[in-house]
Amino acid sequence: MPKKQEGLEELFVEEIQDLLDAEKQLVRALPKMSKAAADEELANALREHLEATRGHVDRLSRVFETLDKKPRSRACKGMQGIVEEGEEVVQREHGQPVLDAAIAGSARKVEHYEIAGYESVCGLAAQLGMRDAENLLRQTLEEEVEADRLLARLAKRLASQAPAASEVA
Repeated sequence: MPKKQEGLEELFVEEIQDLLDAEKQLVRALPKMSKAAADEELANALREHLEATRGHVDRLSRVFETLDKKPRSRACKGMQGIVEEGEEVVQREHGQPVLDAAIAGSARKVEHYEIAGYESVCGLAAQLGMRDAENLLRQTLEEEVEADRLLARLAKRLASQAPAASEVA
């Protein structure tokens, strides 16, 4: 294998290890977010995304299998920071409509991070000619984009329902 190809494959493996950890962090964080949400549509969307996220973990394991490698995660500090911010949002003393809008916003940050990560690994898989891995990763990317669309719609609705500061005073 040419040196350039070796470097790209190593980068690809590191990136999917990072994504595996990110998805596992979300499996732990999403139940807390859905429990904190009072808006039923938001809570349901977060619960459904939890199930999808479990599927993403499984799909990443299958990507590792296409490489004849054992699924192994690598600490994803980026997702750790986003999850910590989301936990802080949930702990703040907002009124419920504001809290729901904040939760939806936090969840969108998660989706944008994941979308960027999956776009990157899809490009690497394509460059490396790893069609099976690319197809698996594209499925997850499409699900992340769809989740972001739903959350964007919810965030807009929830923000419109939350009182402005001048209305509270």
